[in-house]
Amino acid sequence: MYFAALLARTEDGWEASDTELDNVETLSDLADLAREASPDDDTVLVLIEQEDAWFGVVRIDGEDDPRIYVSDAAAAQRSAYGELLLTDELLGREPGSDDGPDLDSLDLDGTEDGESEEDDDAAGDSGADAVPHSPVGDSRILDDLGISEKALRILDAEDALGSIAEALGAAEVLETVR
Repeated sequence: MYFAALLARTEDGWEASDTELDNVETLSDLADLAREASPDDDTVLVLIEQEDAWFGVVRIDGEDDPRIYVSDAAAAQRSAYGELLLTDELLGREPGSDDGPDLDSLDLDGTEDGESEEDDDAAGDSGADAVPHSPVGDSRILDDLGISEKALRILDAEDALGSIAEALGAAEVLETVR
């Protein structure tokens, strides 16, 4: 189960709104959606979580490029919303590269002569190893808002968004959209 919310900083504090990501196809679409939440070009945080697996924070400050933090890249890669956040740049890849298997070279009708199914299973795992089971992105994304890099990195996916909102003084407004 997924949860996504926008936290927009205003002069009166934080305002929260739940957001539907079904029509969001790219990081650029997500940034545009966040910018719409703050007409004054204030800071907007997009908070995304998949229950007990991973969480992500996207920070948009005005027209600046989005800053991203994902708690577990490998877990996020297995979700449609996580794939939005895991850009080539964030993963340290050349833009447009694909570290996964070349689908054109795969024999999808069965195993090649002389290969066992176990060999195929081992080969299929090599693409997954390219994405670490660790945090990726800007771990200092919330430093100026009172959440240090160390504090962000030790958050458990189960209660991370609540902890972030509490540290920002936005726990009550986030709870209203949950």
